Amino acid sequence: MNPAQNLSRRQMWFGALVIGAIALLTLLSAPTQSASRSGSTYSRAPDGYGAWYSFMSDRGTPIQRWQQPFEQLAQKQPSSANQGKITLLQINSRLKVASLDENQKAWVEAGNTLVVLGAHAPVTEATFRTWQTSEVGNVRVETRRRHYLPKQGTTSLVLGDRFGAVVWQESLGQGRVVWATTPHLAANAYQDDRGNYEFLAQLVTQPKQSIWVDEYLHGYRDPADATGSGSGSEKRSRSFLAYLANTALLPGFIQVGVLLLLGIWAHNRRFGQPIPVTTPAVDNSKAYIEALAGALYKA
Repeated sequence: MNPAQNLSRRQMWFGALVIGAIALLTLLSAPTQSASRSGSTYSRAPDGYGAWYSFMSDRGTPIQRWQQPFEQLAQKQPSSANQGKITLLQINSRLKVASLDENQKAWVEAGNTLVVLGAHAPVTEATFRTWQTSEVGNVRVETRRRHYLPKQGTTSLVLGDRFGAVVWQESLGQGRVVWATTPHLAANAYQDDRGNYEFLAQLVTQPKQSIWVDEYLHGYRDPADATGSGSGSEKRSRSFLAYLANTALLPGFIQVGVLLLLGIWAHNRRFGQPIPVTTPAVDNSKAYIEALAGALYKA
């Protein structure tokens, strides 16, 4: 095989390897905010809740966004405008088990209300798209998941059919928790279904209770959060890294870094096998003749 062809083939394989490594790094470091933003009131995507949040504001219902850890919610004091408890709406990006931790349970038992959309339930033989009847109109439900309700206990049906519950509530102490098997109960995709928006509004609207939507679950943080630690430069550094992680700049920086390292390596060692330096052979007869000619020329 021609050495030039062999070298060219090695360069092609090496180039393909470099391109594959860059593509893999791009996929691994690509921002994953689309999944965490699902169900957020800031999102205008079909699975977001921006339209429902505007619906609540336009109808004059006070509603706010909570962007701090849940532990901080228990320490929040009621404002002078509303001396009641709190109703917190949590919209999960993925289905989660319908259970509460100790902090959430104690908070609900104190008289607050927790509404969780996206509780895990088994798949049944129900039709994927059904219309459920409620006090505020028909509600479109697109899920085959249903929750089995025990005949006795503190759990009661809110919305469902013969296959089980789509929405149910449970009394805990002085408060209650509401579960729904679908996280898309009143998403942007259901703007034409007035019953869905009215039904969720009815779930979160309680007498003398302020309404908050948990945006901390979707990655949003309050800039004035007093729970942060560290110096100002450390906070700015973490904020800058978090910004890069949520944008397309991080893959670009990684690609530039890989190309820079490859350029440095290629400068020190070119593609192909190293060629050893050969020492030229000395011709004694030629050297003697040239030396004699130089001596005669000077004479």
